[in-house]
Amino acid sequence: MTGLDLAHDELIEVAAIVTDSDLNPLDGGIDVLIKPNDAALAQMNDFVRNMHSSSGLLDELADAESLEEATAQVLSYIKRHVPVAKKAPLAGNSVGTDKMFLDKDMPAVTDHLHYRIIDVSSFKELARRWYPRAYFRSPDKAGDHRALADIAESIDELRYYRAALWPSDDGPTSEECHAAAEAVTSDPTLTRAQRKQAELDRISEAVGRPKW
Repeated sequence: MTGLDLAHDELIEVAAIVTDSDLNPLDGGIDVLIKPNDAALAQMNDFVRNMHSSSGLLDELADAESLEEATAQVLSYIKRHVPVAKKAPLAGNSVGTDKMFLDKDMPAVTDHLHYRIIDVSSFKELARRWYPRAYFRSPDKAGDHRALADIAESIDELRYYRAALWPSDDGPTSEECHAAAEAVTSDPTLTRAQRKQAELDRISEAVGRPKW
């Protein structure tokens, strides 16, 4: 993108990699450059301009596709792997911003995708708060700010968090899920003190300690 202003900035590179449910890429993906209008290029701030210059992206835009052609290529790639609409969610790091620009510039693409998204940044933020060791040992990133490489790194990152935070292949048992659901479900009619006492009672029962 030429920036983050939805009203004035534009997409200049779109990439996609389709994976299976275990995050295994089905192929090498697609990477398409998009020719922006002159106004969008002219208004890029120094940070964005330097980032896209150092990555080589700006130099490659001379051979970029029109937005219409880029949309057709990306949609064709997705449909080749996911022919049924509304099945595949959009995934990536801070992908909400990407989706806003796709909604604006490539609505045919987002119309084919599921309305839900999988934001890898959410896993990162939860790990930072709940499992800091997992957060600080996450894979290093090259940070070259090119779309296809960023997607590949996001897939690796989510695979890492899956392995680090969900180490069991089968996940929790049905009984464990039921117990966890009961532990976090509060009766809205209880007072704050009653909810706190109910939580203490559940903990006491779980560890075999007497209630107080």
